[in-house]
Amino acid sequence: MKNTFSRIIIAGLIVGTLDILAALIHYFAKTGKNPLIVLKFIASGVFGKSAFSGGPVWIFAGLTFHYIIAFLFTIFFFWLFPKVRNLVKNEILTGIIYAVFVWVVMNLIVVPLSNTPPQPFNLMNAFVGIIILIVCMGIPLAVMVNSFYNKEHSVSSLSKSL
Repeated sequence: MKNTFSRIIIAGLIVGTLDILAALIHYFAKTGKNPLIVLKFIASGVFGKSAFSGGPVWIFAGLTFHYIIAFLFTIFFFWLFPKVRNLVKNEILTGIIYAVFVWVVMNLIVVPLSNTPPQPFNLMNAFVGIIILIVCMGIPLAVMVNSFYNKEHSVSSLSKSL
């Protein structure tokens, strides 16, 4: 159990960091504006438009909410993986499917139900968002979780044979 917890923490930190860095870089590359507005946008999910007028507190709140969400999706994937690993044996495909799932949940359920300002749907933004999630969350998470369960399985098999 302790090993599972530490793996979840490490995986959540890695995918959360990769995802937010990609989002910040993408925003800056696309707009040339201060990318920290992305963190204020995340904070606006809870605090509404007031998050955009504040300073470092709102940036920190957005970063905190981002990591909470990343950890929730990481925990869910650790729970889900043993149940679906025989359905999708390719970890890359598993990561792609999970990333699309995360995008759908966030963009079609969570964000619309939050206090963030409404954003018009843009196919290119959706595509980029999905690619970011595939590269920064889905595939790395699938590789890490697959490795974890393969090691756990081999350790338990070894201990049973002894």
